[in-house]
Amino acid sequence: MISEEFLHYIWKYKLFNQFELTTTNHQAVEIQKVGAHNSDAGPDFFNAKLKVGDTLWAGNVEVHINASDWKKHHHHDDKAYDNIILHVLYDADEKIYRKSGEEIPTLELKNRIDKSVLENYSQFVKSKDWIPCEKQVNEVPPHILKITFDKLLLERLETKSKAITNSLSINQWNWEATFYEQMARNFGFKTNAEPFELLAKATPLLVLAKHKSSAFQVEALLFGQAGFLNQHYQDAYANKLQSEYVFLKQKFKLTSIDPHLWKFLRLRPMNFPTIRIAQFAHLIFKSNHLFSVIMETDTYADLKKNLSIEASEYWHTHYVFDKESKRSSKHLGHAAIHTIIINTIVPFIFIYGKQKNSEVHVERAIKFLEQTEKENNAIISKWRSIGIAAESAFDTQALLQLKNEYCTPKKCLNCSIGNYLLKKQ
Repeated sequence: MISEEFLHYIWKYKLFNQFELTTTNHQAVEIQKVGAHNSDAGPDFFNAKLKVGDTLWAGNVEVHINASDWKKHHHHDDKAYDNIILHVLYDADEKIYRKSGEEIPTLELKNRIDKSVLENYSQFVKSKDWIPCEKQVNEVPPHILKITFDKLLLERLETKSKAITNSLSINQWNWEATFYEQMARNFGFKTNAEPFELLAKATPLLVLAKHKSSAFQVEALLFGQAGFLNQHYQDAYANKLQSEYVFLKQKFKLTSIDPHLWKFLRLRPMNFPTIRIAQFAHLIFKSNHLFSVIMETDTYADLKKNLSIEASEYWHTHYVFDKESKRSSKHLGHAAIHTIIINTIVPFIFIYGKQKNSEVHVERAIKFLEQTEKENNAIISKWRSIGIAAESAFDTQALLQLKNEYCTPKKCLNCSIGNYLLKKQ
């Protein structure tokens, strides 16, 4: 089944036989410029340049499966379509006229589209594989993959930047506060991202800054605001935190979040929110103007060093309050550090560079991804199994974008890899 989107693609890349091209009225057609593809309301291609018969036309082109779609789409009632210079169709099932009564020049492509392109497209549309081109993707040359990955990576960073820009706007472009909130969200990782972000919003950075010289007070503030100090404990340390929090809560008129928001079920103990809050507290304590420090860090080694943190002594023998465990250092692991770099730090450096017109920061963001270990998840494993291996987080982020935004919705016509395979003989 031919789609209108596919015909747009055929016209855009001129993937049809142009020998002795004529309208349905047998006027010669010479395409000088197909026009700019329009994805918004209005004609499909703007500013095309064509010679029809002896007349050179500049204007808009409309593309349909059938000529009768013109009326189905109510273009005959829309003045925006009265200046169409060419109606491109798969099947010219009827004649179409302007309001003046003049027939619109029509080009029928039904017998002019390359059969191999049609067959390739049909295979993609009908495919029930993990990705439409699963059986052919390993035929794509490395340089095509590189071009595609570069484009996809920038798309993914732009997408992540939108959420950051929205938060910046809400925070009146306070970069420090926004970075703090986004870092907090990332410390919750997937399971506790929402409560961690609520914790950050409920505990203003300015409040923490007043007590950041004391690791104990920072921990009391964060655990108290997280709702974990609203009950009685046996441990002396927990009770000491509780007493300190009662004082600080009254001092700053704070309101804690609901402790029931935190999820422990099916989490490894190292990922318990209590451990992550303790680690986050240490990051706040050890970091002076964290946002500025991160933005000016220019080596990957220093970046990882800034994130090399561990929970306080109490947590070396605990995963939760009042329950002692075997002693182990609760430092932030390599996988967690990589996740924070990929999902928070790199997008922030990227958007900072964009907003400040600093190419140095944009390039640094990309460089850090190239230096970060590749991610290991089900999607990346599947890519590897069909012959597309990732070497770094740069590649894995591109592959995630490819799978989620192009392969799953079958947007092969908008994909460089899809384009290459569609045109392949």
